[in-house]
Amino acid sequence: MSVALLYIEDDREIGHVVSSDLREREYGVRWLQSGEGALEAAADCQLVILDVMLPGLDGFTVGQRLKRAYPQIPILMLSARTSIDDKLQGLEFADDYLTKPFHPDELAARIEVLLRRAGTAVSEPLTLKHLIVYESDNRVVQADTGQEIRLTGKQHQIFSYLLRHLGQIMTKEQIYEAVWGEAYMEGDKTLMVHIRYLREKLELDPAVPQIIETVRGIGYRVRA
Repeated sequence: MSVALLYIEDDREIGHVVSSDLREREYGVRWLQSGEGALEAAADCQLVILDVMLPGLDGFTVGQRLKRAYPQIPILMLSARTSIDDKLQGLEFADDYLTKPFHPDELAARIEVLLRRAGTAVSEPLTLKHLIVYESDNRVVQADTGQEIRLTGKQHQIFSYLLRHLGQIMTKEQIYEAVWGEAYMEGDKTLMVHIRYLREKLELDPAVPQIIETVRGIGYRVRA
């Protein structure tokens, strides 16, 4: 199975050239022309290639939100900006910064370095009650019976965020901002609904959850 890359670039000519070259190198490429939908798309990717100049939200904002939601996914910034201030701003969250114009071989080499770096740590599966969670498998959790439980993008983002803070109580505000990339509005039921659907997939008895615990008036946690 090929490595999946998320490529965010609004210039159609550059986007076609780069995405075609990467596919010839046998990468799976999902190309977006703006930051809209980036958090959802990144759930299935192993690396993000992100241009700075984008319509709507700029690449710095998109990159910061991606890194909060998926700290394990390397981000490679692309930019025609050459000032040191821009590079330093990008490298506050990005794992590498490549200035345009660049040669396709250089981009490919940087991708390989980031992927090797990200793949050096070998993680043991995490056992939670009746579940076995494999970090390398983006949206699949396995029950101890061997049954695979496939999560949607948002369910995966929520569960992964709670797992990264295993045993900690995370507020609704923290979870919402990490997953949706925007401020939580008091009274919004979106997170609660997603938690309910997530429990229906993960819990033996969703009415008496053993995996995702509600901390009344605060938020949620996954017990270690």
